[in-house]
Amino acid sequence: MTLLKLQSIMSNEVAKRAFFSRPPEPPVSALMTDPFKSLYVGTTKIFKVPFTWSFLNLTNPHIAVVGITGSGKSYFVKTLLIRASYVWDSNAVIIDWAGEYKAWVKQSGGIVVSLAKGDYINIMDLSGMKPLDRTKQIMNSLDILTDISQFPEQKRLTEEAIEQSYANLGFIVSEKPQEDKEAPTLKDTISLLEEKLQEGTYEYPAELENTIYRLRQFAREGEDYFARKSTIDLGKLTGSGLVDIDLSGLPDEKFRALAGLFILQTMKERMRSEGWSENKGLKTIVVLDEAWKIASDEKSDAIMIVREGRKYQFGLIVASQNPTDINEAIFSNVGTTFILRIKFEKFLNYLQGSLNFSGFIRNEIGKFGVGQAAVEMAFQTAIRFPETFILEKIHGEEPLYVYTIDMSDVLTQAEVAAGVMTRDYQFEKEELKDRLVDYNITSEGINSILSAFDSSGRSMKMLDMLRMAKDIGGVSNENMVSFLKSLSIEDLLITRIISMIGV
Repeated sequence: MTLLKLQSIMSNEVAKRAFFSRPPEPPVSALMTDPFKSLYVGTTKIFKVPFTWSFLNLTNPHIAVVGITGSGKSYFVKTLLIRASYVWDSNAVIIDWAGEYKAWVKQSGGIVVSLAKGDYINIMDLSGMKPLDRTKQIMNSLDILTDISQFPEQKRLTEEAIEQSYANLGFIVSEKPQEDKEAPTLKDTISLLEEKLQEGTYEYPAELENTIYRLRQFAREGEDYFARKSTIDLGKLTGSGLVDIDLSGLPDEKFRALAGLFILQTMKERMRSEGWSENKGLKTIVVLDEAWKIASDEKSDAIMIVREGRKYQFGLIVASQNPTDINEAIFSNVGTTFILRIKFEKFLNYLQGSLNFSGFIRNEIGKFGVGQAAVEMAFQTAIRFPETFILEKIHGEEPLYVYTIDMSDVLTQAEVAAGVMTRDYQFEKEELKDRLVDYNITSEGINSILSAFDSSGRSMKMLDMLRMAKDIGGVSNENMVSFLKSLSIEDLLITRIISMIGV
């Protein structure tokens, strides 16, 4: 007969003892869904459970991806887009701020549209919309990109001139147009304003002159990327598989933002006109990568897609190095957030405050290597398990080869000991290759650098790599400095590095 022995224990002794608690991972039923209706991403860190992503039990299909340069953001986005095309036959439109995806899209058999490199968009194209509605969208874009809202008379003049441009070509501004009817351009609108100025009857000529000047910045010869007849049909591109709209050839952020806003506006109208399709998972996925200007403004149609996308089967992926660049209305409402490596404490504070994950998760994020991620999912119904968990590594269609630039040869022992500088930078192979291309290193130089990485375990000292880039790749001093700045290296350290390689 077994005796039950009672023991008296003080509360301070109980506090020292470890008890079983639920680990920070959702149950298998939440992580593994129907493989024919979900996208495999990777395995969890603690129990090695395969994680398949589906939006069906989440609040919406939208995704935010945050992480420093080289953490694996673009690798993850590419993986998700490929698998979405396999599983759901999804289309994807990438608003490609820096031209980061164009080579991959071309290799994948997709369509690349290069604005300012032979392709043009007429921002007055209607894509089936009423001219009145398009006019409001154009004014909204100008409101985001310029200070026109501070000048009511200029705003009124611009709006009236745009509407008149449509009317002069036979459009009824309150009705949807015929499919084949050609829209006016911004140059037509400017011409109307110039005629009004020449008449000399308008009582505020200075306001009229400033209105013309404001619009001319988007219609000057050689920079009239949005004031000419379109060479592409955005409405058709949304159903054309994998599409990259490369904005890297545009001269500055304002032009890129105008293109991005127009594309989002067209996507939103397309989304609404197509409606629900019973046989689709996600019909179209729109990708915004580092598009801070249009991801941060509350008047952007990115927010409208987040709010309405689920019922129309449109998904939005917003990716950024800086989570504070993403408007709170987007960031707080996306169904899934993937957090890759984050370096700055202020960004970790923002993420932890927004998503309310544990200190354990925060500590893990700070130690991530390339391709590791914390995943936060917002479920439709109340749950009794953690919403945030750690992925051991994202498993893509191609192996994740990690290339490390070792900074130990440019840091002092004191800096290394204090941990005040990043000791190394890690990149996925294709990402590193694209970066070298961006800084005009020759093909011979790129191949030599990658071969040197491969022969030394995919790791290379910073000075050795830069010397090869200079001697074999022909990289200029200016591009070398730009490359170092893109890694967020401080100016004093850049000066030290440049002096060490004798540039």
